[in-house]
Amino acid sequence: MLEIQSADRPDAVAVSDGAGPAKPAWNGILTLSLSVFALVTAEFLPPSVLTPLAADLGVSLGAAGQAVTATAVVGAFAALLVPVFTSRWDRRRVMLGLLLLLCISNLMTAAAANLPMLLAARVVLGVSLGGFWSMAAATAMRLVPMPVLPRAMSIVFTGVTVATVSAAPIGAYVGDVWGWRAAFLIAGVVGVLALVGLWFTLPKLKPTAVAKLADLMEVAARPRALVVLASVLVVISGHFAGFTYIRPVLEQVARLDVAAISLVLLAFGCAGFIGNFVGAFVAERDPKLAIIGGAGLMAASMAGLVLLGSSPWLAGLALTLWGLAFAALPVGFQAWMVTDVPDRPELAGGLLTAAFQVAIATGAVMGGLLVDRFGVLSAAVYCGMAAAVGLCLVAALRRRRAAQEASCYAA
Repeated sequence: MLEIQSADRPDAVAVSDGAGPAKPAWNGILTLSLSVFALVTAEFLPPSVLTPLAADLGVSLGAAGQAVTATAVVGAFAALLVPVFTSRWDRRRVMLGLLLLLCISNLMTAAAANLPMLLAARVVLGVSLGGFWSMAAATAMRLVPMPVLPRAMSIVFTGVTVATVSAAPIGAYVGDVWGWRAAFLIAGVVGVLALVGLWFTLPKLKPTAVAKLADLMEVAARPRALVVLASVLVVISGHFAGFTYIRPVLEQVARLDVAAISLVLLAFGCAGFIGNFVGAFVAERDPKLAIIGGAGLMAASMAGLVLLGSSPWLAGLALTLWGLAFAALPVGFQAWMVTDVPDRPELAGGLLTAAFQVAIATGAVMGGLLVDRFGVLSAAVYCGMAAAVGLCLVAALRRRRAAQEASCYAA
């Protein structure tokens, strides 16, 4: 039995290598959820304030959208490398350091005077985001006994859901009332609260093993893992190509004012809250089916937005369905990866996080190029096409594996 104890608290949490601690540390789980909320809020703010941000810095919408790209690119590398290069360090110190970078990033963003300064701030966020996400699940495993780990992870991911619901509409509203910089200052306050909470609730967590890059490469080279990662790159890049530039669509095509945009983005987030649980319900039975359903609904909602988006009500309905569809995808992909790579879940999780960040970066770049060259709706067209392609790929794979299993049973 390994004893871990906070440097600031007298109580110790007993952790065994196989079953987790003898007593759950729910306060630590709750602050992990708050930390995830702070990270996702900072990540999702740029799309909601993209128009005033671009105008203030004197750049195009496509150039301003690369704030998303910078975070995603760096986050992809951080997800892979932070757990490896910090594997000998106390995990508590690493997590606190990553949250400190989040706070610094928000302050840098709020003070940015030009595009290079903005991109530098978002690079810092990428390190924090990718590193924290890659270690969040492993940290939760050391705070609660294994029988209650699913409950603990649902609490942690509640932070993602709440941020998805609130970040975009609140960001748009605050940006209109007090300016886009105020939105990032508020996000910085949330980051400080998470940092303080984690300081007092997360116990000392000594490293349990030394990770190697060779182990990571071995998992990445597995055919089943490659299929999951390729599917993520296709579908998620499409989503972020469309979502990064959704405010200009609502302004220029649906002709919505800021108040209406905030309500539509709130509907997007609320639908995502429901979609998260629907996706989990379906993924428990078949992860690929959750991805097929989410991608199919995303493609349909993008078709509606492109063809009927001039109607404010229909544009709002399309975005609501889009939020419902997208929320099912991360749950489905995570369940698929764990199912196909059951022996190395931590490395698989790092790869999945990196794939998501690469997809976000690819989508933001592609969307920016399309918007600047062909207009704001072109990113939505790309989103729908990517979702349709992903749907076909996953559906074909599901049919092939079902056929293989049937032939094995027949033999």
